[in-house]
Amino acid sequence: MPPRFIARQLSHPTGFAGYVVAKLMNRHNAKMNAFALRQLELTSVDRVLEIGFGGGVALQSLIDKADSVSAVDRSSDVIRRAKARFSVAIKTGRLNFREGSVEALPFETGAFGKVYTANTVYFWSSLDAGFTEIHRVLMPGGRVVVAFLPKERMDTMSFPTDIFTSRSPEDVIAALREAYFKNIRIERPEPTTAWNVVVATR
Repeated sequence: MPPRFIARQLSHPTGFAGYVVAKLMNRHNAKMNAFALRQLELTSVDRVLEIGFGGGVALQSLIDKADSVSAVDRSSDVIRRAKARFSVAIKTGRLNFREGSVEALPFETGAFGKVYTANTVYFWSSLDAGFTEIHRVLMPGGRVVVAFLPKERMDTMSFPTDIFTSRSPEDVIAALREAYFKNIRIERPEPTTAWNVVVATR
């Protein structure tokens, strides 16, 4: 599949092609998601938000460990499929979905204790705007975990730059600091691990 087609589906999954790409990415990113979710240190009283949940690979883990889960995505197709898959959690009030973007999160200030996002920063129009919004919806002392493949790796894949913006760890850390996050650190299971998981507190 050509890079432009893949980039479009990763940015905004639609139709059957979006479903297939999401399934492939779930499998490809399983180790990163598992490691990143551990950095959330979820408890049974946490209210957690996932931004850009895509294929929903992390949702079941969040539901199992947190008190309640909210999930926001830009794609109505992704939300429709997830609502069918997680209908029981929705009916019991453990899970709710919203359509929206990180730059204008459709949630109240201080609504969450934890925020999680994986492989989405490439599609944000502004890191500063995104982290400012995440800071707003987090309660004081809340934690954000951001997992992504850094610029040096992404640039080798030749994705179109009008769809896909590669981000360096320094870019992400600088934007977190600008949004008044603290205790910022990068976690990786091994020094040679390609992906980065950035953890910060409000």
